[in-house]
Amino acid sequence: MHGARQDKVGGAFASTAAQHGGQEMTLFSIIANLLHFGMVIVDLDYGHAGQMTLDEITGGSPYGATTIVGGDGSRRPTANELMGARYQGRKIAETANKLHG
Repeated sequence: MHGARQDKVGGAFASTAAQHGGQEMTLFSIIANLLHFGMVIVDLDYGHAGQMTLDEITGGSPYGATTIVGGDGSRRPTANELMGARYQGRKIAETANKLHG
């Protein structure tokens, strides 16, 4: 880490084959690596209420935006999952701008 900037901003995004396919563990693994490199982590906070919906099976957790792709990878992200990813991406950009504007 000698000489590396430790104030970069990032977040975790993931996809899994199934609803219980390890999304949060995958996000934690990504986040641990980002922290190792001194990054500021931005999550998918509850400002994206879609992660709490009971109206559909959906990806997403407070640790990051996710999607469920199915065993053969054919399922496409839902509108709600895309909204969560865009929300988190916007928060990452806004945080980077605040820190480094």
